[in-house]
Amino acid sequence: MKKLLFFLIAIAFLSNSIEAQNGKLLRKVVEKRLDRDSVPNTGPAPDYSDLQNWAASPFKDDTSDSIPAFLKNETSKKRADVFFIHPTSYFGEEDTSPWNADLRDTAVNNNTDNLSILLQTTVFNGSCRVFAPRYRQGNMEAFYVFDTPEAKAAFDLAYSDVKKAFLYFLKHYNKKRPIIIASHSQGSLHAIRLLQEFFDGKPLQKQLVCAYIVGYQIKKDAFRKLPVGERPDQTGCFVGWRTYAKGEIPKGIAEENGNSVCVNPLTWTTSEQSASPELHLGIMSNFETIVPHTVGAGIEPSSKILWINTQVVLDEKKKAIKNYHVWDYNLFWMNIRQNVKERIDAYLK
Repeated sequence: MKKLLFFLIAIAFLSNSIEAQNGKLLRKVVEKRLDRDSVPNTGPAPDYSDLQNWAASPFKDDTSDSIPAFLKNETSKKRADVFFIHPTSYFGEEDTSPWNADLRDTAVNNNTDNLSILLQTTVFNGSCRVFAPRYRQGNMEAFYVFDTPEAKAAFDLAYSDVKKAFLYFLKHYNKKRPIIIASHSQGSLHAIRLLQEFFDGKPLQKQLVCAYIVGYQIKKDAFRKLPVGERPDQTGCFVGWRTYAKGEIPKGIAEENGNSVCVNPLTWTTSEQSASPELHLGIMSNFETIVPHTVGAGIEPSSKILWINTQVVLDEKKKAIKNYHVWDYNLFWMNIRQNVKERIDAYLK
């Protein structure tokens, strides 16, 4: 667990430093791109009939099956399916690193399995069968040059795998069961596109319990017919948030001019009123420990990001954290777990 925590802190440091170093990073990355044209982009396309191409599936043993000790007596009723799109776990920074991950890369797969699958998808396993495809995710560096043709091609390729996996999931696994779409970070970039293509004003929206689109900007006009969740038992809707320390508005987010949607995971509403830590059911600070009543949260009015106060020190060096991107799920782990059950109850009624 110490190794995992160290890795999380390293990612958090990267997230916090991107804003300050953006110009330098951008120039460095563009230079690398000029020399990378001859590099083969990625490995072979995934075959989703092969369970090796699923990071999580109810038909194999994987880290999404893990149950923390404090929930060992919980009764599990898997009455819905969650299709989870994991965040970036590919950080190839060499001049020869491809734009997209190779699904045969065991280091990338281990990062996925031992971070997002273990620490994020498990929030759903008390109420859902968990499906999470491996996909040829875009290199983290593609976000630094997001509007370039190269980055667009990288994210298009990643989404093509996600779409292929979702179609396979619908045809072979789901059988018209209630569906939850869940995601984080790069996964949420693809989740928005998936929801637009398959759910927004489409017949499949009737199967949607909720979409948890976390750690990425959800623009106000992202969906035509899919509504934002305004209460904890609402179904056929979406929710999402990006977490920062109270007082922090990064430059990039300020430049969005408030064009974002945020739902407070303590109240499950879009109210900008701050919510008390009394509503907080627990941070998962490590997989075996839950710490309740330690996070207060409110939606910042101008930027629509989630501002938090927390008593729990997540940085081993005890430095102040401004960007809680890595902990978007873990901060509210028990609130999400309870809300998933509540929404499924409401859907089935």
